[in-house]
Amino acid sequence: MTAKLTLSRIRTVLTTPPTFEAGAPRLRTNLDTNFLKLIAIFAMLIDHIGGAFFPEAAWFRWVGRIAFPIFCYCMTVGLLYTRDIKKYLFRLGLFAVISQPFYVLAFHPHDFVAQFTNWNIFCTLFLSLLAMYGLKERKWWLFLAAFFVVSWWNFDYSGMGIQYMLIFYLCRNHPAVGAALYCAQFITCLGVMPGDPLSLAVGGLCIDWSFFAVFAAPLLFLPTCLDLKIPKWVFYAFYPAHLAAIAVIQFVIF
Repeated sequence: MTAKLTLSRIRTVLTTPPTFEAGAPRLRTNLDTNFLKLIAIFAMLIDHIGGAFFPEAAWFRWVGRIAFPIFCYCMTVGLLYTRDIKKYLFRLGLFAVISQPFYVLAFHPHDFVAQFTNWNIFCTLFLSLLAMYGLKERKWWLFLAAFFVVSWWNFDYSGMGIQYMLIFYLCRNHPAVGAALYCAQFITCLGVMPGDPLSLAVGGLCIDWSFFAVFAAPLLFLPTCLDLKIPKWVFYAFYPAHLAAIAVIQFVIF
């Protein structure tokens, strides 16, 4: 009987678009997204400074691992709360296009043409959000198409964005389950083969640098109440602006 009820519940979740009561929370994790985005952009800035100017200093990259899951989480909150998902997707897509040349110039200044299809993180977030919109509205063709494109082409983080967002979305009212699933996916980062200079060696254990994304979990699943008032365009504009700054510094120095 329990198995039948569980299967019935899964079938309902996968075939019925969610409905929300007026005034009720649409997820029970952290809604303080301006605070989260602020942390994410600073972590991303540290990561990109390290990647561009200090490639051998691993700690820059370790700090940066928390940025992407935080962005994915904020996209999930946006999916549930936005009044117009099409405008949301348009903004993401617009800044993905604007950012692409700056992204390539920042990290591949001497190989611009060949690296131009090395797509930036906004492109990944756009397709990940598009896939989750397809899931939410039960438009399976859209989910599968976006998942295929982001997984098989040269997108930053590949299909990890959809993987993160699936956890955040499906566990939106079960923070403990969501936190457990989120952390469990990093078990494979422990005990990897040595050789990557960005990995962390602890005794005889080698930890892959992507493991450091696990430290985003408390920020995502434990509510904060800073309620910062920051215009949404600040976060969009910061991405191409900081990439352009890195590209200019690269040009001047190198």
